[in-house]
Amino acid sequence: MQQTMYRIKDPKVSLDFYTRVLGMRLLHTLDYPSMTFSLYFMGYCKAEDIPVDIAERTKWCFLQKGTIELTYNYGTESDPEFKGYHNGNTEPKGFGHIGLSVPDVDVACKRFEELGVKFIKKPNDGKMKGLAFIQDPDGYWIEILTANRMPTL
Repeated sequence: MQQTMYRIKDPKVSLDFYTRVLGMRLLHTLDYPSMTFSLYFMGYCKAEDIPVDIAERTKWCFLQKGTIELTYNYGTESDPEFKGYHNGNTEPKGFGHIGLSVPDVDVACKRFEELGVKFIKKPNDGKMKGLAFIQDPDGYWIEILTANRMPTL
């Protein structure tokens, strides 16, 4: 898989969440002013691996695995009538979530709590202990898991 696309309301808020809270890096931005949208590609790459040349960066970006494409349609952040996007977890259900593997779910979730991240499920809630679900600023669900704990769920 190369990318998963989310529509976002406000790029400033979403970019802050994905970089500061989840530790991703902005890999590339593509702006399409004539079509009134911008694309922000997020991922877990070293800064020094990102090409400086724009053409090379674009090609490189589309060769990365497991990226998130944040799609911003101009004006949604300031439109009082805009109610947000459907996250797939309410009726009619569809898309569910993405998942991030972390070294320690409890440590990661403590940090998320300190940062004021909204939880759908904390690690010790419910029947499936040891994994959590948080929400991004647009309400999309993100599963937080530790790989070595998954066999015991």
